[in-house]
Amino acid sequence: MPVPDQRDPEVTRATLEAWLAALLPGATAVRVPHVQTPATTGFSAETLIFDAEWHAGGRQRSGGYVAKVAPTGHQIFPEPRFGEQYRLLKILAGTPVKVPTVHWYEPAPEVLGAPFLVMSRVDGEAPTDMPPYHTGGWVTEVSPQTRQRMWWTGLDVLAQVHSLAVDTLGLGFVDQPSYGATGIEQRLGYYENYLAWGYDGSVPVAEAALRWLREHRPPEPDPPVLLWGDARIGNIMYSGGDLTAVLDWEMATLGQPEEDLAWFLYLDRHHGEGCGVARLPGFPSAAETIARYEQLAGRPMRHMDYYEVLSGLKFAAIMARIGQLFVHYELVPPDNDFPRNNTASQLLARTLGLPPPGGELTVPAPMGS
Repeated sequence: MPVPDQRDPEVTRATLEAWLAALLPGATAVRVPHVQTPATTGFSAETLIFDAEWHAGGRQRSGGYVAKVAPTGHQIFPEPRFGEQYRLLKILAGTPVKVPTVHWYEPAPEVLGAPFLVMSRVDGEAPTDMPPYHTGGWVTEVSPQTRQRMWWTGLDVLAQVHSLAVDTLGLGFVDQPSYGATGIEQRLGYYENYLAWGYDGSVPVAEAALRWLREHRPPEPDPPVLLWGDARIGNIMYSGGDLTAVLDWEMATLGQPEEDLAWFLYLDRHHGEGCGVARLPGFPSAAETIARYEQLAGRPMRHMDYYEVLSGLKFAAIMARIGQLFVHYELVPPDNDFPRNNTASQLLARTLGLPPPGGELTVPAPMGS
């Protein structure tokens, strides 16, 4: 979801050109001929697309790049964690998980106003969030067979992420122990803090979900794995239905694979049922997806109803923050109820068996797991 951006393309081009000239050892004739700066920018990061040319080692070199710039005043997460993303992408580059090649990380805010990382541009396109891919965009135009292939490929890469050796690869740095013990305790602590940080008002359905999650917390007996965090096909680049890159690791953490799988399913549910439309033909059902993932993981997926509510809490909290930013940028009036009454909070209420958002909510009866 975008907010207005006022970055000057020519100033940005010249800045990147000077930055690269100082960064590339022995390079001469460094040029950044063009930078594509969006009229609007996303909340979790600003994206700059550019080409670069230079001479080094006796030959002409060039490349297409994407710079992801950390947000400042409009950030969607309390900690953008750009240094951690760079470190994680460098590690993932040596695994079967297909990520864009990341080249440089600039921690100093003096260059572009905030830390940023630069990666190679990847061919392909991701399913759209605006409009949600079940309602519009290129995914509506491909065949059901292509959609099925996209879905299963996404599930396969999810299993690849979860199979990585956390200790061997040194992935423990993505954990956030200041919010609690690894797993559910940490996640509930994080999103309780997030709600207080992200929105000035109250989100009753999210608060009801948080209470329910604390009261019905299941055991997590298996060793924690790397979680993608924002695991969904909308963060995968596809070309002809084939995966070309896995994107957006700002929510990466450690936990149980059920958490990622539930988010994978819940965001798709939101883009269909949550938006009042049927899912497109070809996409496998939740039951089929869970069954196939159990085969990939070699164990049953436990307490998926619980992790579905956790996904709903996360998404409602994030949408509350987005709503707060809408108010800040005067995209909606200050008294608009969007932060607490939107498609995410409505779907969470439905998941919990509660009435639509509005007024105080009681903790629902226990759900099956």
